[in-house]
Amino acid sequence: MGEKDDIHTHEELDHGEIRTKVVSGHEAFEEAMLKEPPKAWTTAQIMIYSFSIIAFFCSTMNGYDGSLINNLLQNPWFQDKYVQSGNDGIWAGIVSSMYQIGGVVALPFVGPAIDGFGRRVGMLLGAAFIVIGTIVQGVSNSQGQFMGGRFLLGFGVSIAAAAGPMYVVEINHPAYRGRVGAMYNTLWFSGAIISSGAARGGLNVGGDYSWRLITWLQALFAGLICIFAMLLPESPRWLYVHNKKDQAKAVLTKYHGNGNPDSAWVQLQLFEYEQLLNMDGADKRWWDYRALFRSRSAVYRLCCNMCITIFGQWAGNAVLSYFLGSVLDTAGITGSIPQANITLINNCQQFAWAILGAFLVDRVGRRPLLIFSFAACTVVWLGMTIASARLAASETGLDDGGNPIYSNSAASKAALAMIFIFGAVYSVGITPLQALYPVEVLSFEMRAKGMAFSSFATNAAGLLNQFAWPVSMKDIGWKTYIIFTIWDLVQVTVVYFFIPETKGRTLEELDEIFEAKNPVKASTTKKSVAVDSHGAIVNIEKA
Repeated sequence: MGEKDDIHTHEELDHGEIRTKVVSGHEAFEEAMLKEPPKAWTTAQIMIYSFSIIAFFCSTMNGYDGSLINNLLQNPWFQDKYVQSGNDGIWAGIVSSMYQIGGVVALPFVGPAIDGFGRRVGMLLGAAFIVIGTIVQGVSNSQGQFMGGRFLLGFGVSIAAAAGPMYVVEINHPAYRGRVGAMYNTLWFSGAIISSGAARGGLNVGGDYSWRLITWLQALFAGLICIFAMLLPESPRWLYVHNKKDQAKAVLTKYHGNGNPDSAWVQLQLFEYEQLLNMDGADKRWWDYRALFRSRSAVYRLCCNMCITIFGQWAGNAVLSYFLGSVLDTAGITGSIPQANITLINNCQQFAWAILGAFLVDRVGRRPLLIFSFAACTVVWLGMTIASARLAASETGLDDGGNPIYSNSAASKAALAMIFIFGAVYSVGITPLQALYPVEVLSFEMRAKGMAFSSFATNAAGLLNQFAWPVSMKDIGWKTYIIFTIWDLVQVTVVYFFIPETKGRTLEELDEIFEAKNPVKASTTKKSVAVDSHGAIVNIEKA
């Protein structure tokens, strides 16, 4: 569990014999790795990276909004126009909650859009709604119109955020699916950084322009998706199950086989498509959700999907994403400009840690990264609770602006440090896997509708975040952090006992893990595969 797979290349001995090659992992995947070692920087692979970047924009525009609300709630001109109650409390939740409500309403449309029209069209439709929502939000002069724009934004993001990671995972070479798929969600921070930077610049100008600028910029990445989505090749799996087998083979041959139709990777995937993809599955019927519940393995897959989705939302990161201003208040850091500076710096450091985590998902594994991150979040929230409690106890009065004055500067610095440490440990493990893992654990037939449930879980969890935490921060302040400490401990326990590993296999090869009696044990049991000098498997045994 968490160990790096051992792959030994063969070598010629003095007497002319070839030493047997021994690998660990699933035999079919590893045999292809030995027969045809993939190269990360071929022309075809670089093209796939380029296609993936367009899909990454689905994450970028989602991250933009995550930072947008936090920045708007720190903006005094926006507060005067729409909130009128500071950066915490029920009104802060109401102004930002329409985004989640729009995402929940989109649930019935996510699966049919992505399964019926393809992954590219799914991204296009989601982006189009975001552009429309941005226009409504950008020209608003009333709270109702602003909320209407946010509803459309949430509706569009729900579709795009499901289609984007599915496209990345399905179009990429099996050997690079993990790293490129993990990079998807790290681009959340590119949107957050752009939003934070624009918001910080807008504060220097002041007035309505200070917040309208960042609302209009939200259309940037959605617009790029609208322009380029239909220029991308479609997912070969989607093509295959829609009886476009020749097109599916052509995509695999060009991008995974470097033009060779007899490539081991092309043959492996086509064989698995033929054996494991249901040509008349529930994905062909927009109303049919039975594939999500028809068997124990299907339910287990869906539970794994929704667990990681919900846990990623409830680790306490929502408070630091949407209501960082209120958290900084409890740390004794007040004022819109200091808070905007910290928001921008925190987003930048989280981006760096998330990228590091993306490069570790195939080396360390999904389970170890998740266990580390949730355990570390538990420890950090405990530290945040202690530091904030001591800071609150040192309050000596209020300044002329009505902000508390604290005598314990060490506690204030410790609380601020915990904010940055939380961002690091959360981003290195949870951020890269929030989009990758929920897609990986679903079979093709249940993937689009399962991701609709994932989107529903994200938005439902987000609704709790939007309404519970701002009120909690206002009424009980630092004591809110005790809840996060206990809940993160629960989450790390669930991950340890119930969440299986998914690295080192193609998407179709994951079926055997979830059909096993104990999926976690099946996923972490190493297998030795012996391959002779002709490339044939001669022995398979459990290590």
